Amino acid sequence: MEKEQVQEQSVKATLNYARISARKVKIVADLIRGKNVAEALAIVKFTPKASSEIIEKLLKSAIANAENNNGLNRDNLYIAEIYANQGPTLKRIRPAAKGSAVRIRKRTSHITIVLKERS
Repeated sequence: MEKEQVQEQSVKATLNYARISARKVKIVADLIRGKNVAEALAIVKFTPKASSEIIEKLLKSAIANAENNNGLNRDNLYIAEIYANQGPTLKRIRPAAKGSAVRIRKRTSHITIVLKERS
């Protein structure tokens, strides 16, 4: 008797070169990891952090990908993975005292959300 392999579908949405540091994004990402999609959207909507707006938009995109491209049910989706990796840093220079210069690092990040369907 052979066992049937149940293929769990996963849907992915990524945002590259977001103009916010990965450290700030990880704070909000840790709040919603493993939660249902509806609950995660509610948490992100009322979290007063700069990255919550970016994550909300990306999460809505991942949900739309799941519904339209893969035909998954929105009510059964949950956030299987969410992570933010550091992207390239934009280096800028600001004048400082006594003719010297100080380097300003404008950090970017790559944010990824992976949704799966609960069976």
